[in-house]
Amino acid sequence: MTDTDNTKGQPDVLPAALFGLCPKCGQKTLFAHITQFSDTCRACGLDFGRYNVGDGPAAFLTLIVGAVILGLALAVESNFNPPIWVHVLLWVPLTIAAVVGSLRVSKAILLILEHRNQAREGSIDESSDA
Repeated sequence: MTDTDNTKGQPDVLPAALFGLCPKCGQKTLFAHITQFSDTCRACGLDFGRYNVGDGPAAFLTLIVGAVILGLALAVESNFNPPIWVHVLLWVPLTIAAVVGSLRVSKAILLILEHRNQAREGSIDESSDA
């Protein structure tokens, strides 16, 4: 199987992750909820449950988004000095949207790459005894 055979008919990684496209058929069936994967693709039947994406990106992305939001909040505070309620109204929804959006895209990228690379859980080869 060549690399072109593996990706024939499959969407590119970034558009598939952004729009929640199935890595096999390209239909918009990857997510059941905001960040929860569907069990299977409704179009082609691909089982999304066999992929182990987990919530590994969650802590990493939260730290990155937190650092960016903190920098922006400090810049707004030093330049405009708004009341505290402006900060709350501005940064709380922006932080939630940034974390959820980046988590959705990163989990989708991991699932799509796992499908493309046919990644499986590691195992010890029992056939060669020492």
